[in-house]
Amino acid sequence: NDKGGNFPNRTMLTDKSEVNNWLEIGASSFNNDSSFAAGFSNYGKKTVDIFAPGVNIFSTIPNNDYSNASGTSMATPATAGVAALVLSFSPKLQAKDLREIIISTTNRFPGLKIFKARLGEVLFSDLSIHAGTPNAYEAVKAVIGNPEVEKEEEVQVPLRRSRLSRLFRRIRGNK
Repeated sequence: NDKGGNFPNRTMLTDKSEVNNWLEIGASSFNNDSSFAAGFSNYGKKTVDIFAPGVNIFSTIPNNDYSNASGTSMATPATAGVAALVLSFSPKLQAKDLREIIISTTNRFPGLKIFKARLGEVLFSDLSIHAGTPNAYEAVKAVIGNPEVEKEEEVQVPLRRSRLSRLFRRIRGNK
């Protein structure tokens, strides 16, 4: 996918410079095998930064319902969720620094071989720039453990039964 142009992308249309806060996300599956990079996903050693879960993601759909969906349109929100979690601990973090935290704390898969239809068998590390998937725990740990990052005051939020908790109970079969 490095050969053709995709839009949107990190290159500015005006002067062809690259923005420093852009993350290009590929979709990964839940299998730690040759199908780990989703067959439909974008990929590219020069264009895709990381992969994130994007296969059979339980998501909202119209008419107040839920269903499984797949796509980079599922993978990108997973990464955005990690970004939001990090920002909840450090809301003044610059976007380029947030990007670096997400990239530097990814799960890596050294030696994992992937099958891509046009390429055959390739290393997962050859399908993206940083060859990883977001790790929310490590990303938050990186912010909490860094004295140079300005943190937000701790806020106590009262627990209450929400629609989301009811949904999770319904999924698990606990009405």
